[in-house]
Amino acid sequence: MVKSVIRTMAPQVTVVDITHGIPPHDVRAGSLALVRSVQYLLPGVVLAVVDPGVGTERRAVAVEVGGDDVGGDDVGTAFFVGPDNGLMAAAVAMAGGATRAVELSDDSYHLPSPGPTFAGRDVFAPVAGHLCNGMDLSDLGPAVDPVTLRPGILPLSRREGEKLLAEVLWVDCFGNVQLNLDPDEIAGEGDRLALRWGHDQVRTARRAPAYGDLKPGEVGLVVDSYGLVSLALDRRSAAEELRLAPGDAVTLAPPS
Repeated sequence: MVKSVIRTMAPQVTVVDITHGIPPHDVRAGSLALVRSVQYLLPGVVLAVVDPGVGTERRAVAVEVGGDDVGGDDVGTAFFVGPDNGLMAAAVAMAGGATRAVELSDDSYHLPSPGPTFAGRDVFAPVAGHLCNGMDLSDLGPAVDPVTLRPGILPLSRREGEKLLAEVLWVDCFGNVQLNLDPDEIAGEGDRLALRWGHDQVRTARRAPAYGDLKPGEVGLVVDSYGLVSLALDRRSAAEELRLAPGDAVTLAPPS
């Protein structure tokens, strides 16, 4: 229905899906999916909806970003449309930051709504259609200061002495466990690190360039397709083996 509303208003538009597989209510998972994708997106309008606060006083917003970092060089301005709940913050920042933002409170640009709980269809989709047709952002609602937009909710790693404290961001469909670690954070470490999690669980993890370089049962530290460090096993699920899930804390340190 959301795509149909967009195409009805702007039939010239091509709609490209990133995913419809975000777990219900999981704003952080949606934020991760969006920020991973933003550098590969075509310039235009990005509609993002993971909205457990729909129908409440949370703001619905449209945000303009300078387009130089969206989908390549010199692509012009792009827009993000969705709830102001932190979902879009990391992607907006990666795209160069907000240049303008408006609150989508003018219902003359929305669809008549039988209820308040389908903003994707009734608010965000028609606004996206208007933007695709060239409507200026300022016509869609009152301006809001971009600094008041809700910040992102992605955790940061930190060091405590020789220990590197990290968190599981995501588990992909193969069971690879993505951590909130940049490869540079372990660049000065040895090839093997002690991995600790849960109640005194300990395994040795080895830095490896690819999944196929790991021996059977060996836990690897592999740089994944998004440029972050992941825990992996070769052709097995590291998440199942280690019983790790998004939000779990893990520690990496030199082996004892």
